[in-house]
Amino acid sequence: MDMKKIHPVLAYLLPQPRDILFIGVFFSIVFGGPRLFTNDGDLGRHITIGNYILDTGTIPTRDIFSHTMTGERLVPHEWLAQVLFALAHRVMGLSGDVFLAALLGALTILIVYQELIKRGNFRLVALFIATLVTVVSSVHWLARPHMFTFFFVVLWTYGLERFYKNENKSSWYFPVLMLIWVNTHGAFIAGFVVLGTYIVDWIWEFLHGRGTKEMGKQLFLIGLLSFAVTFINPSGIYLWGTSVGYVGNEFMTSHTVEYLSPDFHEKDVWPFLLMVAFALFALMQERKIQVREALLLAGWTAMSLYSVRNMPLFAVITAPIYGALIQPWAEKMLTWGKQAAGPRESENALRGYVWVVVSVLFFGFVLWRGIPIDQKGTGNIFLPDKVPVHAVNWLQENPQDGKMFNQFIWGGYILYRMWPDEVVFIDGQTDFYGEALMREYIEVISLSEGWEEILDKHDVSWMLIPRDEMLAKYLLSVDGDAWRVIYDDETAVIFRRDGE
Repeated sequence: MDMKKIHPVLAYLLPQPRDILFIGVFFSIVFGGPRLFTNDGDLGRHITIGNYILDTGTIPTRDIFSHTMTGERLVPHEWLAQVLFALAHRVMGLSGDVFLAALLGALTILIVYQELIKRGNFRLVALFIATLVTVVSSVHWLARPHMFTFFFVVLWTYGLERFYKNENKSSWYFPVLMLIWVNTHGAFIAGFVVLGTYIVDWIWEFLHGRGTKEMGKQLFLIGLLSFAVTFINPSGIYLWGTSVGYVGNEFMTSHTVEYLSPDFHEKDVWPFLLMVAFALFALMQERKIQVREALLLAGWTAMSLYSVRNMPLFAVITAPIYGALIQPWAEKMLTWGKQAAGPRESENALRGYVWVVVSVLFFGFVLWRGIPIDQKGTGNIFLPDKVPVHAVNWLQENPQDGKMFNQFIWGGYILYRMWPDEVVFIDGQTDFYGEALMREYIEVISLSEGWEEILDKHDVSWMLIPRDEMLAKYLLSVDGDAWRVIYDDETAVIFRRDGE
């Protein structure tokens, strides 16, 4: 078919490679279903806080969700994302939150692909890299606010590259984007890390007589204005203390799975290992790597080796660098190069994003109707073998007096189902609860010396914990001594102090 003579209607209806990529990523995330929110339970807390903001018109800056930290300063660094997750939940339930996560993930990968094309990569090269980025980043596809950082970091990084090359971006773009980012997720700091690499690149170029003073002024202005807007949030200066303080706390990060280093014996992280190995191999080619590219590659590789949660950011930030490394080899392969030119002309002849829009509407309708299209075929529900679904059902029919002790991963789900009637001992927002309470929680759950005194200190009357926890196994073995079982199923056990 002569794509130059294609009918205008077909030009809008025929799918492009980018459309297929978008649909594939969107479906892959939707296919994950309950896996996106069941394993950590944080989504329940985000929905609860978002609903509170929507219902009251106020953003909570003091804790009202736990009995251990009631009234303490709460830094709502994800409040805007929480509102969006709550709105999605009101429209489609948990499927709405899966839909929102899928939309953010698919849009991010689409932007990665489009950026590769803009930088002159063959379509086949762009598709290969975008697919690899998809696989690497999928290790952290969850229905949580960090999906917004996944999206914002590509807008920020690719925007900086165009600005640095004097293409199309105003310096005001960056503080406006940062203002939204800083109220959506605490990893906005990644934007300043990326900006720092461009400032270092400019300094290097300036010292070698190539950088202009005007560009230096503009970069520093972007940094200054973007830093200033970070204080426009419900907690002001305390936001920085929370974001930086948590990352700098070795105890807290070492007890948070997503902050641990990747385990290369797990197949899920092999694509990341492949990207790192290829970057080392590609250094043999004649193309000289730029200072900012070297810093981005080395810096985000190091951060990903330190913490698995940085792997998706590494993938999307460095994708154009990989494109620049692979493209010269593709061009030398003349046969492939000639074949790649065809798809470029064909895709340029096609117009619009019809299939992108249609796929979003289709998946939205399917999820809204509650049709299960997830891997397990359960639909988007909290799975009772992962969280205490049946135990909470029982508690709603048999409410308990007194204060609760709960497994911290279950805290978000308990808030989702029972707040404000019940508040938790702790939940997944460990940056708020801090090291002291986290240590106490671990001492109790692991039966460390003095665990009972900790429960006395917090006036705990009953506990909702996993059946396979060490604490639960011990209390089941001495049932009736100090704690008695009042509910028991295959997932959870509820204990109450004897005599209360």
